Amino acid sequence: MKCLFCSFALMKKINFSFANDEKPKKGSVLISDPFLNDPYFGRSVVVLCEHNAEGTFGFVLNNFLDIDLHKIDSNFPDINARIGFGGPVSKDSLFFIHSFGEKINNSLKIQEDLYYGGDFDDICKVLAENPELSNQVRFFIGYSGWDQKQLDQELNEKTWITVNNIGKSLILDTTMKDLWKTALEQQKGKFKMISKFPNNPSDN
Repeated sequence: MKCLFCSFALMKKINFSFANDEKPKKGSVLISDPFLNDPYFGRSVVVLCEHNAEGTFGFVLNNFLDIDLHKIDSNFPDINARIGFGGPVSKDSLFFIHSFGEKINNSLKIQEDLYYGGDFDDICKVLAENPELSNQVRFFIGYSGWDQKQLDQELNEKTWITVNNIGKSLILDTTMKDLWKTALEQQKGKFKMISKFPNNPSDN
């Protein structure tokens, strides 16, 4: 069967523009262009922890590292956590997001019931006492950052679509097999169709 999406020309003809009208803000999710050829951000989903006039930062949600931090540092909770590769900045540092709110001192609200950072000892204590709550926190090595206006430029170039309707359950889920596809399908319409594009537009 002939592939309907085998050329950019056909995509343009049927108006499959990778763009929408939503604006990025703290708590937004960015979904990458299906043909973005980048070792860090190809077919990625990124949650934004901050977006203001000074810049933007967040974490890639669907890239993972094959490491067990508890074996490297016994202070890290022994919870078999999947460690995300959050991005190419500060690749020697550990970061986390969670839904514990004010239980974690100095944490910063990202969106409803979703927070960034805080006291690492507090996180370790909560997870040591309640390991069943491990699905309410995600750890990352490194983060993704954009300088002032850099993200706006990439959005104008249709590198990303901005999504503001993805809740914490999807953001904190480390078990999903294809988050990029699922996140696009949730947007329905043309984005559901775009989620089916092959990595290479010449593939059938």
